[in-house]
Amino acid sequence: MNVLLKALNDPIRREILEMLKKGDLTAGEISSAFEVSKPTISHHLDLLRQAELVVSIKKGQYVYYSLNASMLEELLAWIMTLKK
Repeated sequence: MNVLLKALNDPIRREILEMLKKGDLTAGEISSAFEVSKPTISHHLDLLRQAELVVSIKKGQYVYYSLNASMLEELLAWIMTLKK
């Protein structure tokens, strides 16, 4: 759970998740939306992957990222238990 909360703690990572709600994106497409270096975005994507919030698939020379809906559902279910 700590890895998951750490991943959600950064505004850039939250924005990446928002972008991926609209569909799969390559690392380059994600990187072009921010004014930080590509290695910085790569680090953010790696943390999101470690938290299992995103999955990556290599197609040819590109790596595509997409939301991991099952992890988001687990997170939401856990948050809902706190409400009771």
